[in-house]
Amino acid sequence: MLDSSSLPVIVSGIQPSGTLHLGNYLGAIRQNVALANDETARSEAYLFIVDYHALTTLRDADALRRYTLDVALDYLALGLDPEKASLFVQSDVPQLGELTWIFLCLTPTSLLEKGVSYKDKVAQGLTANGGLLTYPILQAADILAYTAPGHGLTVPVGADQKQNLEISRDTAARFNQAYRPDDDPLFPLPEPLILDDVAVIPGVDGRKMSKSYDNTIGIFDEGKPLKKKVMSILSDSTPLDDPKDPDADHTFALIRHFATDDERAEIADAYRAGGYGYGHAKKALLGMIDRHFGEARERRRELAERPDEVRQILQAGAHAARSRASEVMAEVRDAVGFFNAGTGYEVRRTN
Repeated sequence: MLDSSSLPVIVSGIQPSGTLHLGNYLGAIRQNVALANDETARSEAYLFIVDYHALTTLRDADALRRYTLDVALDYLALGLDPEKASLFVQSDVPQLGELTWIFLCLTPTSLLEKGVSYKDKVAQGLTANGGLLTYPILQAADILAYTAPGHGLTVPVGADQKQNLEISRDTAARFNQAYRPDDDPLFPLPEPLILDDVAVIPGVDGRKMSKSYDNTIGIFDEGKPLKKKVMSILSDSTPLDDPKDPDADHTFALIRHFATDDERAEIADAYRAGGYGYGHAKKALLGMIDRHFGEARERRRELAERPDEVRQILQAGAHAARSRASEVMAEVRDAVGFFNAGTGYEVRRTN
């Protein structure tokens, strides 16, 4: 169980560039919802849909609007309580653009060019545009715009985002060093929250589950499309009657996240004993996914019939996010020496 009482401010973003999948759920959404909804927590949660980031690869306006609404529906259907967390769309917080520019002016270009995520995406054939190059700095603004004085900042991330979070830490430190005295830093250094057992979720081809690889199982897939994907999970050619290593199998890697403790142990024993095929395991996984998401599917269908209600939730979340970001930007502008004439920002505390 995560001790969310030690997480005063939680921030996490997810990109609306396609249908969300089990990797998104297991690696981020599930823990974000749990942390945000925790009645014992003394924390604030800012969960956002990063449509600015999606522009690095997506060029279809209708698709972007559809995917953005889909992410909101997914979060709410999966149990996020909008009374306990601010759920909003990134582009509804204009302060992020200004903060990104200020951070970019402090960032060596060599740091951006060495970015693992940037190099990986270019290697996949994506255009090497400025958005991809500066992606980690906008991400730093996403994280640091909602800081609160005297509190830490925790970011639930997948293992593949660890370097980008290190860049956010470097950015915070670089700003503090340049503009704030050592005993009064403006930005706390964000801390990653990575659950080791869900650091990398395999897709149907065995690689990390990713929209970029087209190897995903959607969170809300069901019926024949879901069955087709699950039954296509890559497995080796070990004969049915032979013993198998559950820890080396992609299907079991997913089973471990949806099975009860007794189910997990029973299936692992069946693998090792022989006579239990990968087809058996895939059918078991299919039933577990249906069981796990059954109620959420119904909630999502109901929410989809009330899009105006979802928009109101996003608007309320954006209002809270802008309010906090405005407080932070007042201090940033004062620190860097902007004249602040007519901005409407009021500095929360002075040096």
